[in-house]
Amino acid sequence: MNGYGIFVWSSFLLTFLVCAVVYYKTRKTLKKYEKDFAKEIEDLSVEQKKTVLETSKVASKIFSSYNKTI
Repeated sequence: MNGYGIFVWSSFLLTFLVCAVVYYKTRKTLKKYEKDFAKEIEDLSVEQKKTVLETSKVASKIFSSYNKTI
C-alpha cells in the first residue's frame, strides 16, 4: 500500500467502531421506546387495547416482540 496502509486500516477500524456505536445507541433507544409504548398499552382498558392492536400494525408488532422478550 506504499506506506499508506496504517491510514487505510485505521480508517476502516474507525468507521467500523463508529457504525457499531451508532447501532448500539439506536438499538438501545428503540428498546426504550418499545418498553414505554408497551407500558402505555398496558395502562389502557381491554377494549381500548384491542382497538389499538387491531388498527395499528406497528403497535401489534411492538407488543408481540415485547412479550417475547419478557
